[in-house]
Amino acid sequence: MRIQTDSFQDKETIPVRHCMPGAGGENISIPVQWSDVPEGTKSFALSIIDPHPVADNWVHWLVINIPEDVLSLPENASGKNMPSGTKELRNSFGDTGYGGPQPPRGTGEHPYVVSIYALDTKSLDLDQNDDLEKFHQVIQNHILDKAEITGVFEK
Repeated sequence: MRIQTDSFQDKETIPVRHCMPGAGGENISIPVQWSDVPEGTKSFALSIIDPHPVADNWVHWLVINIPEDVLSLPENASGKNMPSGTKELRNSFGDTGYGGPQPPRGTGEHPYVVSIYALDTKSLDLDQNDDLEKFHQVIQNHILDKAEITGVFEK
């Protein structure tokens, strides 16, 4: 499985427009496309996590129940143009949907790991307020394949 975004290449800087206003951005969710999906895929789940030690796996976006025939999310889709049936969960900022990078000033470059999971189930039973740990517990036994791309940002 492969994942890409038109906004940045792997290990490159995330454009400011995708960052939170506190980091000078507009909080526009990144566009994401995936391909080479394994046979038997019935849905997808997406996560964007900042694993930097200061951020401690800060959740920027969790999306579940992306239909099997959807292979992309357009720029600025969060909360506005999500595929039918998808569900956005709460991020670590306390909002539902996408929350862009906003690393604490002076903490260096933060990695933002964008992961797409091909799942063997049509839907996951997660509450909008469930956290990253619960997300991982629920998808763990349903993952057929996974692809990642990492963007970086520093304030």
